[in-house]
Amino acid sequence: MRLYVDIEKEMHGFNLKVAFNSTGNVTGLLGASGAGKSMTLRCIAGLETPTKGKIVLNNKILFDSEKKINLPSRKRRIGFLFQNYALFPHMTVEENIKFGLSNLPKQEQSMKAAEKINMMQLNGFERRFPSQLSGGQQQRVALARALAVEPEVLLLDEPFSALDSHLKIQVENELMDALAKYNGVTLLVSHNMNEVYRICENLVVLSKGQVSTCGCKKDIFENPSSLEAAQLTGWKNISRAKETEKGLIEAIDWGCKLKISKSINPSVSYVGIRPNSIDLAAQEQFNTLKCFVSNISEDANAVTIYLRNIENHSYTEASHIQWEVSKEKWMNIKDIEQPWNVFIDTEKLFLIG
Repeated sequence: MRLYVDIEKEMHGFNLKVAFNSTGNVTGLLGASGAGKSMTLRCIAGLETPTKGKIVLNNKILFDSEKKINLPSRKRRIGFLFQNYALFPHMTVEENIKFGLSNLPKQEQSMKAAEKINMMQLNGFERRFPSQLSGGQQQRVALARALAVEPEVLLLDEPFSALDSHLKIQVENELMDALAKYNGVTLLVSHNMNEVYRICENLVVLSKGQVSTCGCKKDIFENPSSLEAAQLTGWKNISRAKETEKGLIEAIDWGCKLKISKSINPSVSYVGIRPNSIDLAAQEQFNTLKCFVSNISEDANAVTIYLRNIENHSYTEASHIQWEVSKEKWMNIKDIEQPWNVFIDTEKLFLIG
């Protein structure tokens, strides 16, 4: 199974230009709102027409601007799970699932619908209407409908955005079970990095309509190759940077110099560290900053501490260093006399050059 996409679409005030390959593993399209994720899916599905380019699925051309090929969506064998599920309110669960099977004999339609109802654990809901279902049940009906046509590609557009946090975990697990049984290509659109990390094997990061980076999710999360990829994968501490001498870089926004153990690209432009990769040092040493706590932000499970280097006279948003700790740790350290010796582990830094 292989999907090849290399398209451009010109729109008023926005140009989409994306190119990537996807095979049998689940591929995530990660990006901020307006990055072009949903439009990319709509072009693949045939709901939108690219300005130019090519889309090929398992050696079958779905779209080719040069060859004037543009298969209608009904002939592309693509299942699409929309963000709002797009169930027909006047149809029952069974009728919704059968909707894309109208070209088959009625007996075969019923058999396929029953198979997907069983797969999605919707037995007993066959005669109910969407308004009589929970959000999770609606999502399972929409997924059953998408899978009923036996698609070669399954497109999932923000499939959990309409669910509350408790239901989201349950439905996400159900979706992962369903995808484990699916042999086609799956593309998942999301702006949620944790969601993408749990479900996907590969990532395509989009920024302003273009591919910022793509590849194995673990590589992108651990060593982002672009500023956009770093921001989208949870690197909240990012400073402009430049090499000052061999083995040293200046973190401009943090107002400090850091010793780097890895080789430094002369064109290095940013340095970053995850907010949970920081700690206190008993005494000053390499890569320790004397910091005051300027603010804290507390949620149900953790505390984010906003630190400011006392030698940094820049007062921008990027000049803060965020440190995420458990509530228990915060209670143990909050009364330690300031300034603190904040340790930046060189092995946990990333560089973009």
